[in-house]
Amino acid sequence: MSDKPEQKLSDNERIKGQSNFLRGTIAEDLKDDLTGGFTGDNFQLIRFHGMYQQDDRDIRAERAKQKLEPLQNVMLRCRLPGGIITPAQWLAIDAFAAEHSLYGSIRLTTRQTFQFHGVLKPKIKMMHQMLNKVGLDSIATAGDVNRNVLCTSNPVESEVHQQAYEWAVKISEHLLPKTRAYAEIWLDGEKVETTDVEPILGSTYLPRKFKTTVVIPPQNDVDVHANDLNFVAIDEGGKLVGFNVLVGGGLAMTHGDKSTYPRKADDFGFIPLEHTLAVAEAVVTTQRDWGNRSNRKNAKTKYTLERVGVETFKAEVEKRADITFAPSRNYEFTGRGDRFGWVEGIDGKHHLTLFIENGRILDYPGKPLKTGCAAIARVHKGDFRLTANQNLIIAGVATEDKQEIERLASEHGLIEPGVSSQRVNSMACVSLPTCPLAMAEAERYLPDAVTELEQVLAKHGMQDEHIIFRVTGCPNGCGRAMLAEVGLVGKGPGKYNLHLGGDRNGTRIPRMYRENISEQEIMTELDNLIGRWSEQRQEQEGFGDFVIRTGVVKPVVDSAKDFYD
Repeated sequence: MSDKPEQKLSDNERIKGQSNFLRGTIAEDLKDDLTGGFTGDNFQLIRFHGMYQQDDRDIRAERAKQKLEPLQNVMLRCRLPGGIITPAQWLAIDAFAAEHSLYGSIRLTTRQTFQFHGVLKPKIKMMHQMLNKVGLDSIATAGDVNRNVLCTSNPVESEVHQQAYEWAVKISEHLLPKTRAYAEIWLDGEKVETTDVEPILGSTYLPRKFKTTVVIPPQNDVDVHANDLNFVAIDEGGKLVGFNVLVGGGLAMTHGDKSTYPRKADDFGFIPLEHTLAVAEAVVTTQRDWGNRSNRKNAKTKYTLERVGVETFKAEVEKRADITFAPSRNYEFTGRGDRFGWVEGIDGKHHLTLFIENGRILDYPGKPLKTGCAAIARVHKGDFRLTANQNLIIAGVATEDKQEIERLASEHGLIEPGVSSQRVNSMACVSLPTCPLAMAEAERYLPDAVTELEQVLAKHGMQDEHIIFRVTGCPNGCGRAMLAEVGLVGKGPGKYNLHLGGDRNGTRIPRMYRENISEQEIMTELDNLIGRWSEQRQEQEGFGDFVIRTGVVKPVVDSAKDFYD
């Protein structure tokens, strides 16, 4: 099922093939203090070690005037399956961010982990050694590999969540690269005179990045349709019995290239628990062998399924895993947001979900969020859970400790009365100034955009309502705008494509309504449409469902065929 033999492989394939199992010359490059960046192939290879090279674009022009290179640094993304982290680990990352990063922040991401931004070259090795010391790493959180495995943040149904979380960890470990490159380069691991073997990922790894989730209905908080491989937990009587397997979701596209598009995942069927790792491996190896290695823009699993056919791909997975998918078990998604405030689990423990706008944990004037999280970590006896919506759960709090945790959260602005339903249902990617791909603002634009949206809702008597609203600075999909009711995708400074018609549960892709329009034009369009929604909506009808029902946009039924229609 590979592409025609005469097609030339992309240069990334050469880089991986010549990298000596992801080592490259990274270790030598680290010693080069003439530049703050990584040179040649190493610029790409450090991604497999969980890092991206970036610079501060706000000061790029000024540095160029001074004949200085851009302020090169790295962003690191931690591997944190299911988003669970201990208070001790939190305190370690808090201290590192404060002392050794340019921005001082901890950034919670849509991949249910945290990122450090602005780490300069002399601090990189120290960062990896700090993570290792507290039992963390950043292996395979970027690059052409299976990345951080997500799991529904469900502290209430503790038994099913614990079982699902354990599978998320097992899947993560099973699909990790086996090369010792990470330990050798960053942890001064001993070089072993054995040949590296990658039985699952192969010597040139995957054709493109690969994302996996474990999701517990009815909460679709991980947005299954944004991911290559999803295990939908099926429980009977409070016990996990197996998974429905969904394959081939993904949101990234390229402006102006209609061979790229967002796509929903296909449901392959049900498997009992004992087949989970075999099926995960079979999906990954099928994509490894059949994925497009010539054109990276068409290299993800979603394009492989479209090219070879869903049934052909599914049959190959069954053959490789030596299983037959059973018919899918019934499940339903009824929401995907986080449940804020206190909830009590079936085990009698209490869990406090904190809204962190944009996931940026930093001390702001009057809102010392970072200091507050550290203060909680010093007394908390449970764990922290990062959500795929960029929020933070203080989980496993005993009844007698609730009051102290709430006091600390309130004192530091982590609990803010009066935050609107609209604000907690809005999300943006990092974008400027650190992301090299950003075309427009996202994280820095979102707070003001939400304030304007709140005013529009109030104007039409809808102040208690919300719209799933997401902004991304480019079409790569990190803020999951292509599963929003209103999705903005950056085209240039202050300009976005406006997409409408996703649904609240994350099961429909929105269609482009207006192209390359300004922030003011976006709000004018939304003002008109929200006015109509307020007057014509059916009972409990969400905004995305309304614009589909009334013909404002046609639903995207099969994005490979009609997304651009």
